[in-house]
Formats: sequence, structure tokens, C-alpha cells
Amino acid sequence: MEALVVIDVQNEFSSAGAMAVEGHAAALGEIAGLVTAARAARRPIAWILHNNAADAERFRPGSWGAEPSPELEPAEDEPVFVKTVFGALTGTELGRWLDEKGADAIELVGFLTHMCVSTTAREALMRGLKVAIDARATGTRAIDSSAGSFPADVIHRTALAHLETMGVTIRRAD
Repeated sequence: MEALVVIDVQNEFSSAGAMAVEGHAAALGEIAGLVTAARAARRPIAWILHNNAADAERFRPGSWGAEPSPELEPAEDEPVFVKTVFGALTGTELGRWLDEKGADAIELVGFLTHMCVSTTAREALMRGLKVAIDARATGTRAIDSSAGSFPADVIHRTALAHLETMGVTIRRAD
């Protein structure tokens, strides 16, 4: 059985957030469609939120940036797991929940493709899970670093390409 795992759909990644994701609104629409389809198929859905320390600049518990995107809400029977690192399977009960649900596969959607989505995918592969990522329901932002400046689309596609070489199925990559 495949579970849907919705990663870090939080205000900080919106156009008004400090870490604005390119194409955020379109990705949220795709995520909403996948959530609706998963609910109709009675697939298990888990929601992941990222929190940093209380004195952090971003994702501070209780801050606007750490709040879930208002366009998407977990249903009453859909658990929300709070993580403090990039990977959703580290320091949370997500792995135990997946085991309880009998999930041998996960579909990942959310933000950021090259960070939390990627780390969670690699953690899941190490647990022996089949992993799929919907390319249209994920997103990232441009990066300026000592290695150079890279547009969001390049970061997104590169992260997906890396994961595909590790065995992750990439859906709707057009």
C-alpha cells in the first residue's frame, strides 16, 4: 500500500514567506488534487511540519511562517508529524505510523525538493520503502551559494534526477 506524505506545506514557502518557492500556488493546487484523490481512494495520508528552535529566524513554533498553508488542511484522521531536521523519518513517529498502516511505498509531495523532500526520500529508501515523488506537487527556490547561483527550476530538476538515479520514481516530470 502506498501512503501520501505531505512535506512542509507551510507559509514560509509562500510568495510572502522568507523562503518563497517558485510556482508555489501551482504546486499547492497539485498537492490539493493528490490529497483529494488519496482520500477518495482511502489511502493513508501523513502531514509533516518543520519547526526550528524557539529563537530561530524561520519556522519558529507558533510563528506565521511555521503555520500550515491555509489552502490545505489535514483531515481529523490524518496525523501531523513535526520534524526539526530535514528528514521526516528522523526524530518522528512517521516510520512507526507507516508500519502500522502496512505501507510499503510512499508518495512524497511538498517543499523543498532539494532539501526535506530529498532527505525524506533517501531515508525511506534506506528503510526499504518504494518511493515516488510527484514533480508537479513539489517545488523549491533559487539558490545563491559559494558554488554559484542556480535558478529554482535547475535545483528542482537536479534534485529529482539525483533521486531517480537512486531508485525513486518521478511522476509527472514533463
